[in-house]
Amino acid sequence: MDVDRRVAQHYRHGNLRASIEAGLHQLGKSSEKVTIEDLAPVDEFHIGGRSASKHFLDQLNLTQDMSILDVGCGLGGAARYAAENYKAHVTGVDLTPEYIDAGQALCEWVGLSGRVSLHEENALSMTFENARFDSAYMMHVGMNIEDKRRLFSEIHRVLSPGALFGIYDIMQAGSGDLNYPVPWATSAATSWLADAEEYKQHLENAGFVIVGEEDRRDFALQFFEKAQKANDVNGGPPSLGLHILMQHTTAEKIANMIGNIESGRIAPHEIIARKT
Repeated sequence: MDVDRRVAQHYRHGNLRASIEAGLHQLGKSSEKVTIEDLAPVDEFHIGGRSASKHFLDQLNLTQDMSILDVGCGLGGAARYAAENYKAHVTGVDLTPEYIDAGQALCEWVGLSGRVSLHEENALSMTFENARFDSAYMMHVGMNIEDKRRLFSEIHRVLSPGALFGIYDIMQAGSGDLNYPVPWATSAATSWLADAEEYKQHLENAGFVIVGEEDRRDFALQFFEKAQKANDVNGGPPSLGLHILMQHTTAEKIANMIGNIESGRIAPHEIIARKT
C-alpha cells in the first residue's frame, strides 16, 4: 500500500456522514436545520477547534471574495468558517474520499456549497493553475507529509504574488520517541514530524518569507484540561465531537497526544509566511 493510501486509510471511518447525522439528532438538530457552530465540535479536527481556527485565520487578513486554498481540509470545518465569517471563496483538498464526500454534504446543509468546494487531491501535485489563490492555509496536515519541500513549493506555485500562507501544525519540540497512536497516525510509519526551524527553512527555500510565528503549547494544554473538565461534568463527551472521527481509539489517541505535549516532545505551532 502506498503512502497516500495508508494515510487515507488511517482517517477512514466507514459510516461518517450517518454518524454525524446521528449526533445531530441527539442534539435535537437535523441536516435541514443546522449551523456551522453546531458542526464545529466534530468538523474542526485540530487542537483548539473553533477557537484555534479564529486565532489562526484572523492573521491571514482574509477579506470578502478572496479565493482561499485549504490544504488538507478534512471535513471542511475551517473552510466553512472562513466562507461564513470572512465571506471568502474556499477550495479544499484532501486525500480521504469519505471526508470530502461528507464535508461537501455538510456544506450543503449549512448553505455554503456556493462558497466552499472540496476536492480529493494530493497537495504535492495539485491540478490548479499557477497563481490561482489569494491565500492558503493548512491545519494539522504537515505531520502526514514527508516531503515538505515539495509541499511548500507546490503551494507557492498556486499562490498569487504577495499572498499569505498560514500553517498550524503539530511540530517536533524536543527529543524522544512519541507514544502512538495519536490522532494523525497509528504508528511512526505515517508520521513525519519536523521542528519549526525545518518548516521555516523549507518555506524560505520555496520562496516564502516568514512574517510571524507562535508556539501554542500552553493553549493546547489549557484546551485539553477544559475539555476534560466538561466531559467529567457532563458524564462523557458531547453528542458531536472528535470522538465520532476517531471512534474507539479516541481516548488512547488523546491521552498520548497530551502526554507527548506535556513531555515537551511536540507542540502545536503557527507559522505565517508570505509569497515573494
